[in-house]
Amino acid sequence: MNPLLITIRVIIFFAIAFILSSLVEYWMHRLMHVSPRIGERHRDHHRRNEGQGVVWEFLDYVKPSAIPMVAMFFYAWDAGIAWFLGSLCYAAFSAYAHQLQHENPTKCFWMKMPVHYVHHKYGMWEHNFGLALDWWDHIFGTYKPVEWLTEKETEQPERGYLQLKWR
Repeated sequence: MNPLLITIRVIIFFAIAFILSSLVEYWMHRLMHVSPRIGERHRDHHRRNEGQGVVWEFLDYVKPSAIPMVAMFFYAWDAGIAWFLGSLCYAAFSAYAHQLQHENPTKCFWMKMPVHYVHHKYGMWEHNFGLALDWWDHIFGTYKPVEWLTEKETEQPERGYLQLKWR
């Protein structure tokens, strides 16, 4: 196969896996808010209002998605690698973004409003389900803008993007 076509396929499969992973994350978070059995641990997360650390969040996202992450290898080797890496990269990005929103939400420059942060801050059980991205909240009508930048956030000491709880 032409190397250019392989490269295009890899990019496409990577992007689809990344986007689909964000969609699954959005719906799983919504499900945790309506299912008593699935959401038990999540309700404890809301009570504590803290992340577990980037590494533990990452492991929580990767473990249940291990089979779908490798399923594409049965289709084609290049698609499998791209799919695996797209899913893995989204899990890493989401784990980082989740922890960042709990510890330093003003650093979430890629969103107008850090949706997961306001989800917790204002006890939003029916709005702002995205962890790393707000796309699906906009698409499915669960995005609820609020004035979130208050004195509490502006008076936090300046910290870098990597100054987070990692484990």
